[in-house]
Amino acid sequence: MNLGTQSLRLEREGPIAWCIIDRPQARNALTPAMYFGIKRAVRLVNTDPELRALIITGSGDVFAPGGDLGGRYEPGDERVPEGLTHETLPFIAIRESTAPVIAAVNGICQAGGLLIAMMSDIAVVSERAIFRVPELLRGIVDSTYAATLPAHVGLAVARDLLLSARTIDAREAQRIGLVSRIVPHEELRSAALQAAREVLQTAPEARAHVKRMLNEQYGTIDYQTMFWSLQNSPEPREGMRAFMEKRQPNWIPEGLPEG
Repeated sequence: MNLGTQSLRLEREGPIAWCIIDRPQARNALTPAMYFGIKRAVRLVNTDPELRALIITGSGDVFAPGGDLGGRYEPGDERVPEGLTHETLPFIAIRESTAPVIAAVNGICQAGGLLIAMMSDIAVVSERAIFRVPELLRGIVDSTYAATLPAHVGLAVARDLLLSARTIDAREAQRIGLVSRIVPHEELRSAALQAAREVLQTAPEARAHVKRMLNEQYGTIDYQTMFWSLQNSPEPREGMRAFMEKRQPNWIPEGLPEG
């Protein structure tokens, strides 16, 4: 199936579909078409009678670093709802998927990429993977993180990760409960398949009810504030310009002591 962009590859392995994020020229940064394509892949495994599970992974040493701040499309990308709207983003579709969704995190995983891993049923992680929640560095109010991260790691650690935007390694990510399984890098593919096989041993209807109960632990996602800020606040624009121009944004105080 064509997922609407050449930057996503869909491969089948028996009843399991692999969605491979493959945009090496931009380090797998996710365009709107790619976000929507991942959502399409989730819909596919929930509607195609020959498919039972989805594994999402990346290419090279990057899983996904989040959205392309330039908002660019690649040649051949299908147009999707303008901007990054709740209709485009795949996170709720992943979270509520009846078919199991496994994240095989092969490397750098942050921002929207980390949300994909968090919302998956199981995140199987290479020992080389690193994680970060960098949205506030760009002036972005990420309501999905504010609603979901505390349920994974607790409020104190969620404050730390969101407000400091620091990078953590795979071991710390597992220790704090951000991800569940770490494996040697060369075993990632087989370990992801094993996780999918394990989940598929469970009864689908009962599994769906348990997932619904688990998802009730999350807070309400305040998309209204998030998208209002993206459209009206000067901070996301300044954060994106600073990133593109490789400079510090104008809100960083002058004379800040160096570490």
